[in-house]
Amino acid sequence: MFSDQDGEGARPTDQVPAPVIPRLETPRLVMREWREEDLDAHAAMSADPEVQRYLEGVLDRVQSWRAMAFHAGHWVLRGYGNWVVERKADGVVIGRVGLWNPEGWFGVEVGWKLARHAWGQGYATEAATAAITWGFDHLVTDRLISVINPENTASLSVAERLGMTRSHDADLDGQAVIIMAIDRRMWRVT
Repeated sequence: MFSDQDGEGARPTDQVPAPVIPRLETPRLVMREWREEDLDAHAAMSADPEVQRYLEGVLDRVQSWRAMAFHAGHWVLRGYGNWVVERKADGVVIGRVGLWNPEGWFGVEVGWKLARHAWGQGYATEAATAAITWGFDHLVTDRLISVINPENTASLSVAERLGMTRSHDADLDGQAVIIMAIDRRMWRVT
């Protein structure tokens, strides 16, 4: 039975099982499941024009909530997805990193999106390394990709630090993108 008495939306009154999303830890980061209380940090990050510059554009709070639900739901539908990334030192949510492959996509992608205050500190590379390792350890795929706007030199640099190489150019809804890739065999070497 669901209740909507608080005006915040219906919540289950009985315990509803959630998908098990693995918790990953790196030296400086915790990668974990999505929680409703992540909305403030996610909405602030998604409202920043610089963060969204090469993504889908600035999102308002409602759109940010829907994006969170999309990423959380990807875990249910595919068994993998993006993790919320927290800094261990202070528990601050700094972004999302992980794997996804929505219907019609180019393949299983490792992607990252960090709040501007977390840029330039190696967090994207650190978290993406953990995501790639988890992906090759748990998914039946021999290749992971990243879909990157050619003007996004910071993300291209992250992909290169991960050992990815340029696979090919593609079109994403009328926008030119570069498909960076790494295969399982090369990951074990890096």
